[in-house]
Amino acid sequence: MIDESLMLDVNGIRMHATTTGQGPTVLLLHGFPDTHIVWRKQVGVLAAAGFRVLAPDLRGYGRTDAPGGIMDYTLEKLRADVLGLLDALKIDKVSLVGHDWGALIGWQLAALAPQRIERFVALSVGHPTAIARSGLLQHLRMTYVFGFILPGIAERTLRAGDWFMMRQFTGEPGQADHWKRDLSPPGRLTAALNYYRANLGLGLPHAHLQTPPRVKVPVMGIWSDHDPALGEKQMRNSAHYVDGEFRFERIRDADHWLQLTAHEQVNRLLLEFLGSAQAAVRAGQGAAA
Repeated sequence: MIDESLMLDVNGIRMHATTTGQGPTVLLLHGFPDTHIVWRKQVGVLAAAGFRVLAPDLRGYGRTDAPGGIMDYTLEKLRADVLGLLDALKIDKVSLVGHDWGALIGWQLAALAPQRIERFVALSVGHPTAIARSGLLQHLRMTYVFGFILPGIAERTLRAGDWFMMRQFTGEPGQADHWKRDLSPPGRLTAALNYYRANLGLGLPHAHLQTPPRVKVPVMGIWSDHDPALGEKQMRNSAHYVDGEFRFERIRDADHWLQLTAHEQVNRLLLEFLGSAQAAVRAGQGAAA
């Protein structure tokens, strides 16, 4: 099994990514406050099933550069990073799996660069317009964002008591230690919070006015019922913004980090949904031969 760690010049920054296995490419995009390591329970399974698994550290995270300005973290720049990564590796098309901010970037890519996306799996986070139109309860769930955007205060609060607040985020053993290690270096926690500061209107009422075109690639949305920030409605209603196949899956008794706390169910669903893309690529290769 091929397993490489890469450093690439992408969209004006140095980006770190790992690539594992051979076959059709599956791109895994993490969210806040993670790195590519959050996919540790998926990479080996997908590679063993015949995929090439590409897992980058997004801008500001892990070993990837962390520019200092708030506006260095707009969705436009995050989207361009991912497309630049694919270009640097000469990858024409991928199946994309995104969680949290990685899912938001994924919705953008599926809408604005569908020629690069075979199919898309959104974990936890639905289409931005579905979030914006999911009602008062969903907006109340997301009030934590207003704490995250306060410069300095948010950083001090999250670091307080040996990162006490972040240790409450998930019950996955050891995950908070990854966050503490990766966000402790100077500028790293601020870079992670700048995702919220640079894209404040996303998911709020009237955010749909800036929504990208409808999604035309097949989509599977996976939601977990112990997610405190995101309700079921926003994921189910994402079907209204997808032209074509939309599959909704509900996972019970898992928190927001469902790829860790419900990895067996998530892996099974990924293999089912991505398998048809894998078969199509191999059929095409056979026909070309």
